Amino acid sequence: MSLPMAPAIAQDEGPIKVGILHSLSGTMAISETTLKDVMLMLIEQQNEAGGVMGRQLEPVVVDIASDWPLAAELARRLIEVDEVDAVFGCWTSVCRKSVLPVFEELNSLLFYPVQYEGEESQRNVFYTGASPNQQAIPAVDYLMNEEGVERWVLAGTDYVYPQTTNKILEQYLLDSGVASEDIMINYTPFGHSDWQTIVSDIVAFGSEGMKTAVVSTINGDANVPFYRELANQGVAAEDIPVVAFSVGEEELSGFDTAPLVGHLAAWNYFMSVETPENEEFIASWQDFIGSEDRVTNDPMEAHYIGFNLWVDAVEAAGTTDADAVIEAIVGLETPNLTGGMAEMLPNHHITKPVLIGEIQDDGQFFVVSETDDLVPGDAWSDYLPESAMLEADWTDPIMCGNYNTETETCGGGSAE
Repeated sequence: MSLPMAPAIAQDEGPIKVGILHSLSGTMAISETTLKDVMLMLIEQQNEAGGVMGRQLEPVVVDIASDWPLAAELARRLIEVDEVDAVFGCWTSVCRKSVLPVFEELNSLLFYPVQYEGEESQRNVFYTGASPNQQAIPAVDYLMNEEGVERWVLAGTDYVYPQTTNKILEQYLLDSGVASEDIMINYTPFGHSDWQTIVSDIVAFGSEGMKTAVVSTINGDANVPFYRELANQGVAAEDIPVVAFSVGEEELSGFDTAPLVGHLAAWNYFMSVETPENEEFIASWQDFIGSEDRVTNDPMEAHYIGFNLWVDAVEAAGTTDADAVIEAIVGLETPNLTGGMAEMLPNHHITKPVLIGEIQDDGQFFVVSETDDLVPGDAWSDYLPESAMLEADWTDPIMCGNYNTETETCGGGSAE
């Protein structure tokens, strides 16, 4: 009697591969290494809970080395060679824009966890960080209304996120009655280290009897010498406050915070927020990483939200197929860590609270302002004439990333 043949193992019974696309070396490693680590934690936790659709998850980690063409090359390898079903990654907008055509061409999924400049909505990308109306605009409103700021220094790293964000902020300030001569804009390269002249210029700009603030879109390790030079020149928060959009707990853990006390950051999450969800997250993180000194931060929460929404969408769709997940994910909600719910909107952005935090001497933030309600992320700014009429909606019947509400036509999936 012949024995029955063993059934062939179906391809979808193996592990589900998840790509992790972050800089583990170079100027952005100061910010991105932690995002790789938190993704490994989330995947481990999900596997302990039974995986996704009964299948285990397998992380595939690459180092894009703060090199944007390399990021596109490695994104392609993750999708075509490693056959990952979703990718979590990038920090800078130039990284996101370099990999975006790859995800569009290969119809794969990117979950992008960092605040960005808006002016984009792509079918294959889910923007779980803040858009300008969820960070930059509320920060300026706080400085204007609560601190009485009248003169503005818009200081950023020289690439698309600071440039576009500052374009939006400049128009917003002009619309709010600020004179053009009361706005100073400065850009520096990635990794910039010599801040003496720039800080001197900021001090001079702020010495004309009008309350002055710095709105900082400086990214990566350039922040360390920037804040150090502020302290060297005696720029205290009560004199010229700095509100940063790319400095969180992880960056502060790298240098002496004493001279920074009182300066501000605008995010959608702080480690210091006291909720049961956050306490559990922090405990899990520090246990996973093996240190009670390791901090949490906003982009980590964005990965937490994005990962959980992806898991829920795969479970709802019953498949990891990109088209099915894209259709299933809109409208799903998952808890954030501040006590509310993050909902994936038709424009592939999410709802978020907006928090303004003041730097403390222990490297944590004291929340000085918080929105009453969750703020839906806008893909297109209401303050730029060329995009005020645009909306993104990846559901039927619109299915468009930049739909012109005046002409009722679709201009395509993303802005160049």
